[in-house]
Amino acid sequence: MAFTVKKRGKITYYSEGDAPVFSLLVTEEQADGDLRIHFAGLTGGYSAKNVLNLEELVVMEPEKEIPLVFACWEKWVQMAGICQKLSEIDFIEMHVFGCQPKSPNPMVDPEGFARECERLRAEYYKAYRNWWTMHCPDNGLPCRFTVHVVDVPDKAASYEFYSVGLLQRAKP
Repeated sequence: MAFTVKKRGKITYYSEGDAPVFSLLVTEEQADGDLRIHFAGLTGGYSAKNVLNLEELVVMEPEKEIPLVFACWEKWVQMAGICQKLSEIDFIEMHVFGCQPKSPNPMVDPEGFARECERLRAEYYKAYRNWWTMHCPDNGLPCRFTVHVVDVPDKAASYEFYSVGLLQRAKP
């Protein structure tokens, strides 16, 4: 599917579907020709399954989910004709919303719930670090803002990401 593109001055909105509610990407042209890019919030659960047309639904597995989020964003910048690889973009900030484990129930198994929280945090840290190391070794790391929430609309996800980056067209 191609994006519906709406341009207003230096802002360009990229959305999908007949009646979109949000844009998947929003870009802002900078005076020097660089492009500030806002990436829609996305998970590696149902979101990634739908965007990437995957057969498998990943549930509460940060080591699988995180690369899928970045794969979705890379697909979008390619579809929009912005660039070919996310490594071309310098990410400025990542907003991360971490979800509580879906099981075990904290009322029934508080120790198991605590262990699952720790597993998710450890896997998240490892997956996030590994993605940057493997895919953007020459780039700096974005600032991160993390909030832990009870849940997000995607009931399979352990995390939801939103990000802002800068495509520097005339790098020194």
